[in-house]
Amino acid sequence: MTVLDSRALNRATLARQHLLTRTDTPTSEVVAHLCGLQAQEPQEPFIGLWSRLAGFESGRLDDALTGRTVVRTHLMRRTVHLVTADDALAWRARHDTMLRQRVLGTYRSELAGIDVDEVAAAGRAVMADQRPRTMRELVQALEDRWPGPPRRVLGELLVAALVPMVQLPPRGLWQQRAGVRNLPLATWLERDVDPLPTGDGDPVGQRLLRRYLAAYGPATGADLRAWCGLAGLPAAVKACREELVVFRDERGRELLDLPDAPRPHPDTPAPVRFLPAFDNAILGYHDRSRIIDAPHLGLSVAGHRTVLVDGRVTATWTVRDHRLRISPLRPLTAPEQEAVRAEAQDLAAFLDEGIEEVRLGTED
Repeated sequence: MTVLDSRALNRATLARQHLLTRTDTPTSEVVAHLCGLQAQEPQEPFIGLWSRLAGFESGRLDDALTGRTVVRTHLMRRTVHLVTADDALAWRARHDTMLRQRVLGTYRSELAGIDVDEVAAAGRAVMADQRPRTMRELVQALEDRWPGPPRRVLGELLVAALVPMVQLPPRGLWQQRAGVRNLPLATWLERDVDPLPTGDGDPVGQRLLRRYLAAYGPATGADLRAWCGLAGLPAAVKACREELVVFRDERGRELLDLPDAPRPHPDTPAPVRFLPAFDNAILGYHDRSRIIDAPHLGLSVAGHRTVLVDGRVTATWTVRDHRLRISPLRPLTAPEQEAVRAEAQDLAAFLDEGIEEVRLGTED
């Protein structure tokens, strides 16, 4: 069985994440290919798409959000994601149990004794008038019936788990600072959430598995679980196994993949790329060693924006006081510094935040 080392896995990830070569694919199609973009920080997906799309303009994502082809919703790992409307409707029911379990697990004592189905029905009844509401407004309509749980807890239960919701624009539009107003997914899209199919084999899970491998593979079962938050999709993996190819990593773990998916040569050059906080290419795995070194793993969950040099997380970056500052995690060679500066200048122009200079390291 072929063994893929960390560099081979790195190049496969970069290729599938459109980080080796920018693509000219339409914005909504890239969102679909990536299986969504993590989006709890509303402006970060724009940076992620700029790093992946040739000539990306922020208005393309704005148009997708206002045109209802892309939505902001809680999905994978109970985290706010941008996903296509079709994927939100197709995947939401498969994530329902996980979403409930995560909220109930987080607030076990606060929600003890609560009939969640009754709360869900009451929440849907309130939202039936098709009026967008903040979480606070929704909770205010129900708190007389459930006065025990803290408002924040009851609100999270409703909007992140029980009632499939969309966070409406202008939340998430380019350079907009807007609070969250919620509307049921089915109301916003004028289509119902797809019901879970009956029968064996977990057909929705099979589609999730194939889509994940297309954007993230080769990957282990633990990587799949870490990405979606679901319990490994064992029935889906079993049903798909004959159509997949299998590799091993250097630690002997089984890696699943689609037969015809790109797996570039490990020596394929990788350009500098600036990534947003919580980028897919990092958070899409349980084992992130293919893209980030062990001493820096904490950066992946702490909200740091990162820079890829030769395909690996090699620096962090911030924008403050009209400066784009880059903080390397290791010494950079002169050619690496030149490439980082060039990409940073392009990023500064895209961000359009009045950035007056790029600083690398401890430069004064």
